[in-house]
Amino acid sequence: MNLAAATNESLAHTSNVLIYSSMAVYTLAFFAHIAEWVLGSRSKVGRTAAALSGPAAGASAPAVVTQAGSTAVLERPKVVTRSAAGTRDVPDGPGAAGGTFKGDLWGRIAVSLTVVAFAVEAGGVITRALSVQRAPWANMYEFSITFSTVAVGSYLVLLALKKNVRWIGLPLVTTVLLDLGIAVTTLYTDSDQLVPALHSYWLWIHVSTAIICGAVFYLGAVGTVLYLFRDSYENKLASGGTPGKFATSVMERLPSASSLDKFAYRINAAVFPLWTFTIIAGAIWAGDAWGRYWGWDPKEVWSFITWVAYAAYLHARATAGWKGRKAACLALVAFACWLFNYYGVNIFVTGLHSYAGV
Repeated sequence: MNLAAATNESLAHTSNVLIYSSMAVYTLAFFAHIAEWVLGSRSKVGRTAAALSGPAAGASAPAVVTQAGSTAVLERPKVVTRSAAGTRDVPDGPGAAGGTFKGDLWGRIAVSLTVVAFAVEAGGVITRALSVQRAPWANMYEFSITFSTVAVGSYLVLLALKKNVRWIGLPLVTTVLLDLGIAVTTLYTDSDQLVPALHSYWLWIHVSTAIICGAVFYLGAVGTVLYLFRDSYENKLASGGTPGKFATSVMERLPSASSLDKFAYRINAAVFPLWTFTIIAGAIWAGDAWGRYWGWDPKEVWSFITWVAYAAYLHARATAGWKGRKAACLALVAFACWLFNYYGVNIFVTGLHSYAGV
């Protein structure tokens, strides 16, 4: 018994070391992403801005004629049609690297460091699970470290699938560092066994899907926030305004407002069915643990409010009159409901889900 306790204590210590180590590597990735944005050439950014403010902003870009043997080939710059109200055709920006070798090099270094940090953090989550011999998300500390691991993992999966999402890197790493900082300083809880109500295989099913949903909803929220900034920028250019140099440098490296809008919508739409399953799984677990499927517990209520908010967003996004900024604001309200369901309900509201503490 003493040997087993010593082993579990050693594993818990190893988990803490790995979490702190991942924070150190994430910090390096953060600075590498900063270097990607700062050192990437602005020349291509300037050309993109010219495309936005020039003839291409209001109509298709003029064709470029090249000679291929005896046949004239018409090539047009790739544009993305803006999905919000309006008919502008706007090209995607060259990315955080500015489309240059130096910026791209720093971007690749940042992604590589993020991969290393993800592996180290995942090791911390696994050793935490081994130390308590259960699912590693029975309290807010464990939920937080698992949440950030899944968020980074989702981002890396999108990169592996060749999706143009490296622009998420800087806000993602920044948020992960904040999340882990709060976890290890404020939310930390020593390894402990579960209360009887949590001794169920539904812990693996229900909570794991909630973590996955939250992580993917977060990526959608990042895309939505950036969409609002980029859309405002495009509107200012279209109205003849002149944004500042900093705004131009940042906004013109991002995908177009249309691309960001579509990214956020597709991400939220893809994970919404899983959130529906999460609520259903929670109800089934509640039936097993407490003898009723629904009891208006604060966690249950806010989970349902979050579901309604995302359902309203998806419905609004599919309705012509609510495309663009109105639907985007509704998406942020929905994600705010998810955040309150996690932090606010767990910390400030007492209910049946309060047994795990923080």
